[in-house]
Amino acid sequence: MGVYLDPITEGLSITTSSFGLAVALQNLIWGLGQPIAGAVADRFGTGRVLIVGGVLYVAGLATTGQAAGTGTLTLGLGVLVGLGLAGLSFSVILAAIGRSVPDEKRSMALATASAFASVGQFVLVPLSQVLIDFVGWRQSLIFGIVLLVAAMAAASPLRTRERAASDQVPQQALGDALRTAFGHRSYVLLLLGFFVCGFHVTFVGVHLPKYLEDVGQTARVAALALATIGLFNIAGTIGVGWLGGRFNNAKLLSVLYAARAFVFAAFVVLPMSPQIALGSAAVMGLVWLSTVPLTSAIVLKQFGPAHAGSLFGFVFLSHQIGAFIGTYGAALVRDAYGSYEVFWWLSALLGLVAAVIHLFVDESPHDAPTPKAKNRPLSLLRRRPAVTGSLATTTLIVVLAGWTYLRISNNPDVALEQAALVCTLHLPGGPLG
Repeated sequence: MGVYLDPITEGLSITTSSFGLAVALQNLIWGLGQPIAGAVADRFGTGRVLIVGGVLYVAGLATTGQAAGTGTLTLGLGVLVGLGLAGLSFSVILAAIGRSVPDEKRSMALATASAFASVGQFVLVPLSQVLIDFVGWRQSLIFGIVLLVAAMAAASPLRTRERAASDQVPQQALGDALRTAFGHRSYVLLLLGFFVCGFHVTFVGVHLPKYLEDVGQTARVAALALATIGLFNIAGTIGVGWLGGRFNNAKLLSVLYAARAFVFAAFVVLPMSPQIALGSAAVMGLVWLSTVPLTSAIVLKQFGPAHAGSLFGFVFLSHQIGAFIGTYGAALVRDAYGSYEVFWWLSALLGLVAAVIHLFVDESPHDAPTPKAKNRPLSLLRRRPAVTGSLATTTLIVVLAGWTYLRISNNPDVALEQAALVCTLHLPGGPLG
């Protein structure tokens, strides 16, 4: 939605943070709906869930196209599109794929499906920019509606329930499976790591175009940067899928998050030009969605495919909580200070934290015998990495919030938005809840 930020805010005369709140709410609802959509797909089949998600998405785009202010925009782009995305999400699609392929081919199959999402990004981002320039942002949404209708027509023949029922007989009730997963240290660590992924991906996807314009680049360069991320992500995701079939997936995730940290720092440190913008976007694309197949493959290795949709759903819920904070927090900071610099540095720091977290992830089946702990200096940290990761992430958020309030100007609107963000962080199940 990054290419729509300026046209919508200018067309509706709203602030960046108002647009950011709508997209952030979209991501939060998307995340909250994914465990439910995954469980329904596990039980009743993927095709039905995809069609319902498509209908809700179409309703959201139609409502957005008729928006006259913040309220209608939030309903369409935030609530309805968020519900639609829950039904069309990776947790539903990748669970179906994971059930359909053998273990040795699973990593590559998941990577290929993830890469096709970037084909859409590569094609649709610059095309959306062209449509906005020529027919306006409202009319450009009609094209998205047409694509969604075509996608629903393609999804209707899908029948995954029968394959799942014949090949996989669940050994546990869903409630027991969830209790087992949340009691497993490595699954909790994956949740924490994927929180960072959501923070990264949505912050960049929504705010990169605006950031590039802030530092002197054109709207066309900004759209090309997002398209470049999508293009290079195809190669990066497929390449990582190949590596995932040969190397430890958790260690590969550590490398990817560390690489992201350096790319985020480069966006701030390097003098910006079209060449630097597109070159940095290309490197970022190589590590963009390549975390998705690796994380999904680890969950399948740990717990099997029987309840994959539900377990993926909670992993992606963590992703979307990060997305909410990354999207709305960046918008608040941009409105308050006129710059995204603090969020680039925060993203780099969180990338390093996620890289460390994944060093402690064990991708073995959850019921595999646990080897005896060796006497190492980090043995205490290894025994309680989930607590350590939670404290680290919470501390970063608290420090950022405190630093922001100390420097914020006396603007009642911004202060109200800051309060809304802090309240959201303290919701039950939220990062500080």
